[in-house]
Amino acid sequence: MERLERLRQNIASVYMGNKSAVERLLVCLLARGHVLIEDVPGVGKTVLAHALARSIDCKFSRLQLTPDMLPADVLGVTVYSQETEQFVFKPGPIFSNILLADEINRTTPRTQSALLEAMNEGQVSIDGETRKLPPPFMVIATQNPFEFEGTYFLPENQLDRFLMRVNLGYPSPDDEARIITQQPSITTLQHLDPVMTREDVIELQERVNQVRLDESLIDYVIRIGVATRTHDQLQIGVSPRGTLALAQAARATALLHQRDYVVPDDIISNVLPVCSHRVIAKTYMHDGSPLTTSRIIQQVIETIPSPA
Repeated sequence: MERLERLRQNIASVYMGNKSAVERLLVCLLARGHVLIEDVPGVGKTVLAHALARSIDCKFSRLQLTPDMLPADVLGVTVYSQETEQFVFKPGPIFSNILLADEINRTTPRTQSALLEAMNEGQVSIDGETRKLPPPFMVIATQNPFEFEGTYFLPENQLDRFLMRVNLGYPSPDDEARIITQQPSITTLQHLDPVMTREDVIELQERVNQVRLDESLIDYVIRIGVATRTHDQLQIGVSPRGTLALAQAARATALLHQRDYVVPDDIISNVLPVCSHRVIAKTYMHDGSPLTTSRIIQQVIETIPSPA
C-alpha cells in the first residue's frame, strides 16, 4: 500500500536501525495499540518515536517522566479563572494523538497508573467527568532495562495494556556508519515532513477490522493462549486481552503486507512481541525476565502446529 510504504520510508530516513522494529511500530499504529520500546540508552528509542510522530500530520506530545512527576502533569488540572470567575480545565499532554512517554519506568507507579484508563478506553476521568481523547490515540513509551539505577517496575496490569514490547538492539556496522556520517537526530529529523494525515490513519485502522481471520487461525491463536496458561514454567499465561491483541496484530500485519486476509506467518511473527511481556515465569522477577519469558514463548510456538 503506497501510503504505508511512504510512511515506512519516511521513518527509515531518520531511524537507521532495526527494520523489523519499524514494522512493529506500524503494526501497533494500525491495530490501535500502544508500544513499549525497551533497550539500553543510546540505541534510538526516542528518535524512532519522534520519526513516527513527525511523519503523521497530527497532535504530538512528549512527556519526559521523572520521579517527582504527578498524575496531574499527565492528565491536566482544573484551575479557577479570575477573568470568567469559573473553573477551567487545562488539558495535559495526554490529550494528543501520539504521546511519547519517555523513560516511563523512571516515574512512580502512581503516575504510571494515570495512563491506564487512557490506554485501555481512550478516555480519562478527571474531577468526576469523563473526557474523550482525540482519535487516533497511541502511547509510545520508552524505558531502559529495569536493572538500571533509578527505575521503577511497571505493574503487570499496565504492561498488559501495551500491544507490544519491542527491543531495538544495536545497529549493524553499516547502519552505524550512516548514523555517524548523517547524524539524523540533529539534521533530518528536524526537517521531516508528514506523509500521512490523521484521517488517513483512522481510515487504515478501520480497514484492519475488515481483514479476514479464518476460524482455523482463530483456533490457532486460542491454542497458543491456552498453552501459556498450562505451561509448567509459567505462573501466569496470556489473558484473553492478549489473544485479542495477537489477532489484531496479525490483521494489521496482513494489511501492512497488502493482503485482506491473515496467514499463519502473520500470527507467528507477532507472538513474541505481543505475548512475552504478558506472561510471568515461575522464576519470578517482578515483570518476568524478558529473556526467560521469550524463551518459553518460543518453545510454545514450536510445540503448536500452525494451520496449513
